Amino acid sequence: MSIPVFAVVGRPNKGKSSIVATLARDDSVVIEARAGSTWEAREFPMRVDGKTLYTLVDTPGIQRARAVLEWLRAHADDAASRPRVVREFVAAHQTDARFHDECALLQPIVDGAGIIYVVDGSVPFGADYEAEMEILRWTGRPSLAVINPIDNEDYVAEWQAGLGQYFQTVRLFNAQRAEASKQLELLALFGHLDEQWRASLDRAVRVLRAEREREHREAATLITEWIAAAVDFQLSQRVPDGLPVKPVEELLFARYQHELQSRERRCRRQIEEVYHYHRLQRNEQDIDLEASELFNVEQWYLWGLDRRALALVAASAGALLGGGAGLVFDGATAGLTGGLGTLLSGAFGAASGGVAALRYADEIAQLKVQGIPSGGKLVSYGPSCNPNFPFVLLGRALLHQQRLCSRTHADRSDLQLDTALLAQVSDTDRRQLARWFSALRQPRGAPAAREALTAWMVARTALG
Repeated sequence: MSIPVFAVVGRPNKGKSSIVATLARDDSVVIEARAGSTWEAREFPMRVDGKTLYTLVDTPGIQRARAVLEWLRAHADDAASRPRVVREFVAAHQTDARFHDECALLQPIVDGAGIIYVVDGSVPFGADYEAEMEILRWTGRPSLAVINPIDNEDYVAEWQAGLGQYFQTVRLFNAQRAEASKQLELLALFGHLDEQWRASLDRAVRVLRAEREREHREAATLITEWIAAAVDFQLSQRVPDGLPVKPVEELLFARYQHELQSRERRCRRQIEEVYHYHRLQRNEQDIDLEASELFNVEQWYLWGLDRRALALVAASAGALLGGGAGLVFDGATAGLTGGLGTLLSGAFGAASGGVAALRYADEIAQLKVQGIPSGGKLVSYGPSCNPNFPFVLLGRALLHQQRLCSRTHADRSDLQLDTALLAQVSDTDRRQLARWFSALRQPRGAPAAREALTAWMVARTALG
């Protein structure tokens, strides 16, 4: 199968580079506000597992369409000769500075590329655009038009009417906010315009859809591993006899904070790599996901649960743990208690779980100081005992992942991280999450809990 190549053409500052960045999923594409930032045609292959599915060509903007069309008309005998005349124009003007941009954008087309013609739906349609559309029609290559509404959609209807006279397919496609499904839809459309590319593009759509699912699974696994490691994290420090313990306690907590902050940052960078983002800028002035906000309990309601929801789910998790202990007791007595142990310990677990949620809502983990038989003391901090802590970790991680999934590679705005994401999760799911988080702290239950938590995130991301 031949690898499809698409030349993205249009006037300067109409979103051509944004279309390329989005469809190639490449944030290395230069996107600037100033006109003429694209000087030469540049190829951006869309690769998965090292194999190129298709290639986008970012081209300079059309500058002298009327002059080019005048030359073409002067040299064409009939409609059948038009593609040949376009090739002759490119060959004849390769070194002509006046037509540098036109030759650069037409070269990949005369070499066999399809055409994606990009216009801005927020500016009026005008007859002066018809010359460039006529030139593209003369090439004889399969083409479609994309209306990219940069500021608004005020003139989309005008563009649809005008473009429809030159292009068989016209689509509204916002390069800054197009969902992944819209990107795949655009690729599939091109497959219908050229039979030679249909098999390749159908395969590309299947591969990219599977790749997206793989990205979701990998990101969910990274988040699960991060949460499991964080809730189990503990630091210890020996203190010889005669030395004060208080400074060691403070140092230990500082090390605990620093280590978990570093691990959270590392997890986020790994997830960004999964979704092929390498140059993100973050807006975290209000909600600082990079530093001490991870341990600012007063801000936890933004990412975790409020006190009411926390008490509810903690009671559910407490009942689960208590019930488990009761089952062991009933088994040891050959069931002679008639399930009384399960009932009593479950009720106690629910009550104590709800109380603990409120009692420890402002604490991260427990600090312990123990004597050592050989002399001195052992100071330990962690693991976290706060039932809200894993919810905070999950909320922050899911918010970051959601923002990545909902943006395109053409979006160069700061990554906004300022939403209480877990507020959208149902009480039923919160109870289940609490059970999984509780199981993560148990050696026997941790593997199954990890699998279940990962599957829950994958399903949630797919629905979103």
